[in-house]
Amino acid sequence: MRQDFEKELAPEVREKMRKNLVYVGIFSIIMLFGGFTSAYIVSMGDSFWLKFPLPTAFYISTAVIVLSSVFLQLGVMFIRRGDLKKLKIFVTLSLLMGLLFIFFQLRGYNALIDKGAHAVNNHIIVTDGRYGDYYLIKYNGNFIEVDGNRFMTGGRDLSDSQMKELQQFMKQFEKVERGSLPIVKNYAKKFIIYLNNSPLGLIDGKLKTVEGKELEYTDLLRLSQLAVNIRDKRGDFFMRGEYGKDFALFYKGKELQYVNRDLQLDGRKIDKYLQNRAMESADTATSYLYLITFVHLLHIIIAILYLFRLVKHSYTGVFTAEENLSLRVGAIFWHFLGLLWIYLLLFLLFIH
Repeated sequence: MRQDFEKELAPEVREKMRKNLVYVGIFSIIMLFGGFTSAYIVSMGDSFWLKFPLPTAFYISTAVIVLSSVFLQLGVMFIRRGDLKKLKIFVTLSLLMGLLFIFFQLRGYNALIDKGAHAVNNHIIVTDGRYGDYYLIKYNGNFIEVDGNRFMTGGRDLSDSQMKELQQFMKQFEKVERGSLPIVKNYAKKFIIYLNNSPLGLIDGKLKTVEGKELEYTDLLRLSQLAVNIRDKRGDFFMRGEYGKDFALFYKGKELQYVNRDLQLDGRKIDKYLQNRAMESADTATSYLYLITFVHLLHIIIAILYLFRLVKHSYTGVFTAEENLSLRVGAIFWHFLGLLWIYLLLFLLFIH
């Protein structure tokens, strides 16, 4: 009924109605993302804020969506000339570029996850099972040391093979059950575990204190958390890589330094209150990054469905030099989503 109603209207009235609907949708989306970016800035004000380089895939997706927009506009240009053959080519290319945009966005999310940046339930600083708080590990007669996310012994980083040895040894402690001590294998050959600076012994295949006492469930749980951190190559930070190079922590717009496993501000160790706040702070910055980019991606996916419809119409002869309104209004909305992504990328690039 709506289509019959529109056909009864004059072409210029029909075009104005369609465009106004698109402009209302665009305005609503602008308000939505304006709210997101404003909330991002406000939240950053008095919080510990994690910053790191954006994935390369996000930059590639930017080039891809620009090409998609160019191809769609070329399609509009050629249908106005009545060139149906070139219309089919460029509308199809626009759709393919749109699908590539989705592909590279997902690649970007995978890169973030590989870096240790997750959307939810993530903290900035490791608290549970942090190496050195309760447990130390001696490897071939030398204590393993942690600095940031570096695992070292004898002043040198553990090699890949040494790290795999450590992970394999600690794997047996990843799962613990209340009232049941894990059976330990290969203990004291290369690795000795220290609890509160005292070495643990092995009695009947089970770890016990020097007094011969079994470990409390709390101690086992901490050991399990440490084992998971070692499995994920996680030292003091959830983000992988080197502090100051691959990521950094900011407070009130100032970058914090990281020296001897302590955070410093302007060359001075931050006080205990701020230290506790940093330890308890969630990675809000990364959560906002996921929220902003994923909501945009959802709009892209919806628009992609419309692009499929435009491709179908271009191949079935629906569009002519005189009748192509749905193509033109679709192009307006697609160009807007491309410009919106460029704005969001620049915002995250300079703010995040």
